This record gives sequence, structure tokens and C-alpha cells, in this order.
Amino acid sequence: MAMTLEEFTARCRAALLAKPGREGREQVRDLVRDALKDPGFVATYIPETTPERQVLFEDPELGFAVLAHRYVGAKNSKPHDHGPSWAIYGQAEGETIMTDWDCVARPTDGAPGKAKHVRDYTLKPGDAYLYEPGVLHSPRREATTRLLRIEGQNMDRVRRLPYEAVAA
Repeated sequence: MAMTLEEFTARCRAALLAKPGREGREQVRDLVRDALKDPGFVATYIPETTPERQVLFEDPELGFAVLAHRYVGAKNSKPHDHGPSWAIYGQAEGETIMTDWDCVARPTDGAPGKAKHVRDYTLKPGDAYLYEPGVLHSPRREATTRLLRIEGQNMDRVRRLPYEAVAA
């Protein structure tokens, strides 16, 4: 029987309450990997009809949000962080090429921050990766993808500052 969203979010909540720091977030990352291995969970909560951003759950006390994403065709993102929040990207379908960036300069007075390329790696179905607050990254997709993503807080309500890539 497929895991339900209620079971998944209850386990995430328990992990974050028991270990409120990085260790709890790593446990949530592992729960994302477990959910992605469950074909029933993926089919139910990240179906082919999923929009680019769909909030499935938001914890009223802890604030973390569970999202489903489906990106059709190629799509790139500039370097970014999640402001004061953390995020976990979990690959359900397709591949996402992730890039890690070093911050050369933070954004100031309307000027974008500067980021230097560090490395690229590919998230494949079943993979999940934790990005701590302030960690710069960018996803690139060459074809349609589906993802399960957890945000430490719903990014719809967080102002994020822009970054641009610079040569090493």
C-alpha cells in the first residue's frame, strides 16, 4: 500500500521536532528518498498533471512546506538560495543537473549578488539533496521532470535576492 501524504508529513514533522537542526533535515531528506521509491506515492501526489509549483502541505506550527513540481521541457534557473530557509530537492522523474555556486558577493541595494561555479551533478529518480540556508545552487533541466520538494518555510512568502554567475 502506498504511503499517504499524511503519513509522510507526520514523519517529517516528527524528525524536525526530534532534531531541529541539520540532523533532522537530513532525516527528512531520507524520508523524501523513501517516498520517491514508492510508485503509489509518486503517482498520487506528483502525477503527470502536476503544475510547476503545487503546495501539497504546509505545517501550521513548524512552517515547512511539501511541494510537487512538474516542469515540461527544458528549463534553467539562475544561482539562488532560499533566503533564511533550507530546501530539499527530490527527483521523481527525469533528470535535473544541479550546479553548486560559491558566493563572491551578496546582493546589495538592488544589485544582484555574484556567484562562481563550483560543480555540476545530476539528480536522477530517487535522489534527494539538502540545501542548507544560504547555500547557492541552480537547477537545469533538459527535458520534462517531476520533483518532490520540501521548503523549511513556504517560499511564496519569502523575499529572495537575485544572483548572477561570474567567471572564476
